[in-house]
Amino acid sequence: MRARVAEVLARMSTRDKVGQLFVTYAHGHTAGTSHPRNRAEFGVDTPAEVVTHYHLGGLIHLSWTDSLDEPEQIARLSNGLQRAATDSGAGIPLLISTDQEQGLVTRIGGPATRLPGNMALGASRSVEDAAAAAAITGRELRAMGLNLNVAPVGDVNADPLNPVIGPRSFSSDPALAARLTAAQVRGYQASASADRTVSAVAKHFPGHGDTGTDSHTSLPVVEHTRDRWERLDAPPFRAAIAEGVDAIMSAHLVLPRLDSSGEPATLSPTVLTGMLRAELGFDGLVITDSLQMGAVRDRYPAAEVAVRALQAGADQLLMPQNLPVAMDGVLDAVRSGEVTAERLDASVERVLTVKARRGVLESPFVDVTGAGERVGAPEHGRQAQRITDRTVTVLRDDAGLLPLRPGAASVLVTGRGERATAALARAIDARGPVTTTLTTGERPARQRVDEAVRAARGHELTVVLVGAADTEERSAQRDLARALQHAGARIVAVAVRHPRDAACAEEVRTWIATCSHTEVSMESLARVLFGEVSPSGRLPVAVADPERPGTDRYPFGHGLPGECR
Repeated sequence: MRARVAEVLARMSTRDKVGQLFVTYAHGHTAGTSHPRNRAEFGVDTPAEVVTHYHLGGLIHLSWTDSLDEPEQIARLSNGLQRAATDSGAGIPLLISTDQEQGLVTRIGGPATRLPGNMALGASRSVEDAAAAAAITGRELRAMGLNLNVAPVGDVNADPLNPVIGPRSFSSDPALAARLTAAQVRGYQASASADRTVSAVAKHFPGHGDTGTDSHTSLPVVEHTRDRWERLDAPPFRAAIAEGVDAIMSAHLVLPRLDSSGEPATLSPTVLTGMLRAELGFDGLVITDSLQMGAVRDRYPAAEVAVRALQAGADQLLMPQNLPVAMDGVLDAVRSGEVTAERLDASVERVLTVKARRGVLESPFVDVTGAGERVGAPEHGRQAQRITDRTVTVLRDDAGLLPLRPGAASVLVTGRGERATAALARAIDARGPVTTTLTTGERPARQRVDEAVRAARGHELTVVLVGAADTEERSAQRDLARALQHAGARIVAVAVRHPRDAACAEEVRTWIATCSHTEVSMESLARVLFGEVSPSGRLPVAVADPERPGTDRYPFGHGLPGECR
C-alpha cells in the first residue's frame, strides 16, 4: 500500500495535491446535472465539473444538495463523480461521504435501513449492537458508492442542554461512550471484505459534549481543565484511535485552560498537532468540521481560514465558505513557502493512504443494480429491529398501564413528529386497537392542545410523543402532556429525543424513553407497550430534577424491567 501511495504522490502536480485537501458539496441528481447553485458557488455548472475543475479530494452529500434520492440513483451519481475524477488531473478517485449517523442526523432515508441513533444504542449498553448497526450502515453506504461516513459522534453528553450534540452522543459516561465509539469504528471499517469497507470519522475533537453553544452559529468556550478533559472528553477519541479509526474531525471550539492561543481547535496547532497527534498518537486523516460554520467563518477570510487549518494540523478542509478563494489561498501559501512542500505532501499522503486502505484507489466504482438489492435488504431490517428492541427504556409506570392488555379498544397517538406519530399509529393499529393520530408539532398552539384533550376523552389510552419539551421554545409540548393528564386521560408519554424530557411533566405517571423517533424505534415502542418485548434499556445519561437542583429525577442506569407476554 505504501508503494502504491508513493507512486501516486510522485506523479501529482502542486495543484493536484492542493485539490486533494478540499472536500465540498455539489448540487445535482447526476454527475452531469446542471444546477444554478453550482454556477453561483463554484463557477461551473455540474457536479462533475466541480470535481474536475478543482481536482477535489472528496465530495460530501447533504440533505439539501439534491444528491440523495434512492439507492440506484445515488450509485449512478457516485460512479459519475468517480469517472470525472479518474478521467482528469492525476486520475485519483474521490472520497465520497455523508453524515449517516442514524437517529437525529440521517441524510439518506428509506429504503436505506434506519437505525435508532447513538443515545438509543447507549441505552442498550451493547457493544455488539453498536458494531452491528455501524456495519449495516457501512455496507449500504458502500453499495451506493460512498466510502467515508462522517460518524460516529464520540462527544460525551456532559451538558444535557447541549443544543447541537444531545442524542447524537452515546452517553454522559466517558467509559460507555468510549466503548460504543470504538465498536462503531470497528463496524464501519470491518463491515465487509477488507477493500470494500467505509472509513469512519470520530468527531468532534477535542470534545463538543459539554457546551451550551452551537458552533454552527457562534464559538463555544469550554472551560475544561487538563484533568477534566482527560477524564471526560479524551476517552472516546483514545478508544477510536486504538481501534484504528481512519479519520478524526475537529471541532470549532476554544479550550482556554488548555490552549492559550484563543483559536478554535480547528485552527489551533496546540490542539490538532499537540493534543491529537503528539499526545494521543493519531497519525491518520484529520478533517475539519465545515468551514462555513459561524465559529470559524466569521473569524478570518476564507483563504486565511484554510491556511491556518493546515498549519494547525488538519489534512482535509471541509466545505470552505468560498472554495475558489480558499484553494487559491492555499496554492499561494505553498508557492510562497508559508506551507512547505513537506507539509503539503504529509497531508496528501494521509488522504491517499485512506483511499488505498479502503480500496478506493483501485476500485472506486460500484454495481448500480447491486445497490438496489443490498440497500434496505430484508435481513438488515430484521437485524435493525432486533437491535432497536433492546433500546427502549421504561422510566416509570406508576399508573400501572404496561403492558397494555390485549383487546384495548382505542388509542390516540399525539404529539410531535408527523412521521413518528404515523409510524406508531400504524404499529398499534396492526395489533388490534382502533387508532387515531393527531399530530401537534413541536410548538402546539393552545387550540391544538385543547383539540388533543377532547380527542383523548374519546379513547381508552393516549400515547404522546415529546421531544425538547423542556426548552422554553418548545414548552407547549410539556403543556400538552400536562393537559392530557389533568383531563383524566390514561396517558403514556414517550421521550423520543433526549431522556431529560421525562422530567418536564411530573404529573404524567408513565414515561418511556426511546431517544429516537425513527420508524424502527416506534415499532420497538409498540412491542414494549403490548408486552411483546421486555424493556431492557437503561438510561445512558442522568435526568436531573428541575425542581431540586443537584438531584436526579432518574439516575444514570435507571430503567424498569417489564413484563413480556
